[in-house]
Amino acid sequence: MNSPLLWCVVPAAGRGTRVGGDCPKQYLPLAGRPLIEHTLERLAAHPQIAGLLVVLGAADAHWSSVGMLHGKPVLTAVGGAERSDSVLAGIDALPEVVGAGDFVLVHDAARPCVRLADIGKLIELAGAADGGLLGAPLRDTLKRADAAGRSELTEPRDHRWRAFTPQMFRRAQLSRALREAGRRGVNVSDEAMAMEQAGFAPLLVEGAEDNIKVTTAADFALAEFLLARTA
Repeated sequence: MNSPLLWCVVPAAGRGTRVGGDCPKQYLPLAGRPLIEHTLERLAAHPQIAGLLVVLGAADAHWSSVGMLHGKPVLTAVGGAERSDSVLAGIDALPEVVGAGDFVLVHDAARPCVRLADIGKLIELAGAADGGLLGAPLRDTLKRADAAGRSELTEPRDHRWRAFTPQMFRRAQLSRALREAGRRGVNVSDEAMAMEQAGFAPLLVEGAEDNIKVTTAADFALAEFLLARTA
């Protein structure tokens, strides 16, 4: 049986305000290249990814107009105000070869360190379970803070996971779930939340915890170290 080939939507329309500065964080330098280039290179290197659909901001002046990586097409679309709007725009812009029942990956532009083995693991396991996402069980003690920043309660960590990307769902099902969340005014934080709201139970597939999301200035140094280690 041949391995399935999947397209991957990469939402990259955000501003990344927590890093600071005028340049969106996905274009800030990481190991001598824009952060997003590392992410796209990592994704395109996976043999089961057929192509990439990068979703950009309407006024994006930083995109390098790359059209091919590792012999695979890189297409673009214009995103919206929220992540869910951008993901939906990317799903709508996928080529016709991607059928309604085909699986689609969605991966954060700011996660350049995802391991190829974890992508393959997600495709294998979530594909047999009608969709899922990479993540990791919560291992730290979890505290609830009060308004003054003091610990007021220790929360149970049983059955709690940190959600990563890629996340993987069927094209039409994810599109419907995102549209319905938007219609109801629910601001979903990731694709799995939209699917949960639609009545699905996405499979949690454990992946490496070094699949970090570069969010703050300090994360760039860590990501550079991880990239060098996993190159």
